[in-house]
Amino acid sequence: MKHVFTLCVAVIMCAAVQAQTNGTFAEKLGYPKGAKVIILHIDDLGMSYDSNIGSIEAMTKGVANSCSVMMPCPWVPGFVHYLKAHPETDAGLHLTLTSEWKDYRWGPLSGKPATPGLVDSEGAMWRSVADVVKHASADEVEREIRAQVERAKTMGFEPTHLDSHMGTLFATPAFIERYVEVGIDYKIPVMFPGGHNTLIAEEMKSTAADMQAARAVGKKLWDAGLPVLDDLYNDSYSWKPTPEIYSDDKKLQQYKTGKYIEVLKSLKPGITMIIMHCTNTTEVFEHISDSGPTRRGDYLAMIDPELKKAIEKEGVILTTWREMKQRRDKVK
Repeated sequence: MKHVFTLCVAVIMCAAVQAQTNGTFAEKLGYPKGAKVIILHIDDLGMSYDSNIGSIEAMTKGVANSCSVMMPCPWVPGFVHYLKAHPETDAGLHLTLTSEWKDYRWGPLSGKPATPGLVDSEGAMWRSVADVVKHASADEVEREIRAQVERAKTMGFEPTHLDSHMGTLFATPAFIERYVEVGIDYKIPVMFPGGHNTLIAEEMKSTAADMQAARAVGKKLWDAGLPVLDDLYNDSYSWKPTPEIYSDDKKLQQYKTGKYIEVLKSLKPGITMIIMHCTNTTEVFEHISDSGPTRRGDYLAMIDPELKKAIEKEGVILTTWREMKQRRDKVK
């Protein structure tokens, strides 16, 4: 996504003025004028048992309220079985084109003969976004993400939205185009910040031309009858506390909760999706990834009563992709 959303300060100011003039996508969906609306979204469901359990607990015992599933991964059936027993869960597809870990890997659902450009020397997906861009065509990318949608439907899982693992689908204009086309074709909302983009702009640092292109995509999605985000916060994975905090759940929870409260206070009016990764780590997860402490921190923050209090204090409205699509369907 760093290649798509990079803005200078002047563009951010321009975006804010435009948002005030035209209204936010939140207002277009019927939320109050000036409302700060958020989706607390968990990535990487289906990636592991620990990820499933942590995410479920973050949504049922905490304030997280949306998630997305990595369809090529081995623990997808476990989470889909949970979904069938809890159909109210807001769950989309975390469209997956990379397999980044050293020893724990997966391949494309479409198969190597259909999408050879997505497969590395181990028969798995490439580890990096750059390698996907280098080796895979837009046709192969579209073929694979459609295969992931179709597997969900085969399992009786109707996703509430689509988004992109590691931002791979934001890496080139051609990938973005196919991502948007698939969402429009299936009438599934697509995660795309097409509004004032204040927080994502601060993170990514892009050009005015890129912002103009992003707004054009947002308009295309809206005109196709799909809801659009005003902003996106995608930087929580980079928060790095000191080692002694990582080793103490109470300190880690306080640290991560404090960081999320800072994000809440920085929100501008509109719908903002805040991305996280919630994992209730066991001794197994360290053999999958070294990101366990970061993911555990997100999980602990979401179940912290202090975060719920902060949401109420800030007057933030929680929404989901399901609710946004229902509201969009009512807008003429």
